[in-house]
Amino acid sequence: MDKTPNPQGKGLVPVLESLAASRASIAAVPPKTIDQISSELFTSLFVLQSDFKFRPVVGRSYWLYRKGERFWLSLLAPHEWSAAAHGQVIGECSLHEDITWTLTLDAAAARDTALLELIEARKQAFERRLEAAAAVDETLPVFDESLPFYQRVFASALAHSLRVSMQKSGIEGLSYDEARGLLAAPETDAPD
Repeated sequence: MDKTPNPQGKGLVPVLESLAASRASIAAVPPKTIDQISSELFTSLFVLQSDFKFRPVVGRSYWLYRKGERFWLSLLAPHEWSAAAHGQVIGECSLHEDITWTLTLDAAAARDTALLELIEARKQAFERRLEAAAAVDETLPVFDESLPFYQRVFASALAHSLRVSMQKSGIEGLSYDEARGLLAAPETDAPD
């Protein structure tokens, strides 16, 4: 049996159309601080690294679940099926116009020490990656071939959105420490 070179049935034209559509939905991206960017990047990557095989829509709620070590995103809310089928509810996710994701932890998940430790370990690894990069821009997921199709498309659009925010904030090309230094710098008053 021949192995198909395109297992997800995505040719070049649909890929380019998906990238263009995801970037077009990025309206007027506001400038953001490095703390906003790092928080949104971490949360968005956490969601995008979960399993899903559908094209997310801006403004719709999705649900993140965990079964064993696997995280997955679903269209179905916890009340729509059995706990045995979907596993642990992690929380509700939303995709925003700027292609960033938010995750609101479920009350039980917010009390799950093991889950919180896992998230904290991932966050520390992420922060070490930010600190080690010569520029924060280098950590943006412009192209991550380890991700499946839709996750890769949205990661690329996320990178574009955050880069625009970084440009508007004047932190593009800066290291994480340099960008954080701008937060600590006192604002000077304009001369009279």
